[in-house]
Amino acid sequence: MLNTYTTISNSSTGSPSATAFWVDLFNPTAEETAQVEKEYGLKVPSRESLQEIESSSRLRAEGQTLYVSMPLAIQYDAALFAPVPLGFILSPQLLVTVRFSDVHAVGQVQSHLKKDSAMGSAATFTALIEGMVDFSADMLEKLSRDLAAISARAFGEDIVSGTRDGHTRTLRESLKAIGVSGDHLSRIRESLTGLQRIVGFICDMAADWLAPDVKIRLKTQHQDLNSLVDFESHLSGKTQFLLDAILGFINTEQNDIFKVLTIVSVVGIPPTLIASMYGMNFHNMPELGWRWGYPYVLTLIALSIIVPILWFKRRGWW
Repeated sequence: MLNTYTTISNSSTGSPSATAFWVDLFNPTAEETAQVEKEYGLKVPSRESLQEIESSSRLRAEGQTLYVSMPLAIQYDAALFAPVPLGFILSPQLLVTVRFSDVHAVGQVQSHLKKDSAMGSAATFTALIEGMVDFSADMLEKLSRDLAAISARAFGEDIVSGTRDGHTRTLRESLKAIGVSGDHLSRIRESLTGLQRIVGFICDMAADWLAPDVKIRLKTQHQDLNSLVDFESHLSGKTQFLLDAILGFINTEQNDIFKVLTIVSVVGIPPTLIASMYGMNFHNMPELGWRWGYPYVLTLIALSIIVPILWFKRRGWW
């Protein structure tokens, strides 16, 4: 899909003319890519080139035309969870965006352009960056709330007073939720790092032709990105802490189960030994002629069970 946004300006002849300042390529076809390259004299990068991770591939300049790209913090099932790239081509006159998924900030800027179509290429780029930074901050805030809820479930009083099955189910659900949060954090980290590099690169390379207000807005976004990266690091540390804590709870549960099985096996050995001895039926066994032999053996078996249990309770193992 190819969308072109123009502004009306007076030409040298005095008649008004439409000048494009933003070209948005969404899942572009080969024909649309070729049209943009021919009309504006640009080299539109392919999806494969946008996915390259080298800094030289993601940040480069050709005169006053700047080519930058970054991964998006979304899950894209059709790509088997591979990062979805987003590319920008920025010059003093034109902004070209190359994207392969919906971007929240693009819809915001498009809505704004319906009211005010006088934005230039740099101002449009800055508005997109601001929207993406705000969206990343919202996602981090949501993940922070999710991690707080996981922490409350893992360390709350309900999990202590609940049944063992409920405890195990809660730990399993918490472990899965932590995995999902950790995956989302890693994707957001990729996007924040990409935005940091892009904003810093644009501020340095386009310093000669950026408007003063645009420079201020970009520097503000760079500061916000630094804060978000620090907050993401904090959330990553909290995620690792919760993961270690829940795995510790699971290990403790397993140890308790093994302890119970060990006690049961130890308690079962003496009665098994007694029963096997008196089940031999040898001819010269004196107990075979006892009148109270059967009750005696039953009592002995019961004592061999009760005494170890009492001893384990006294030691605090039961």
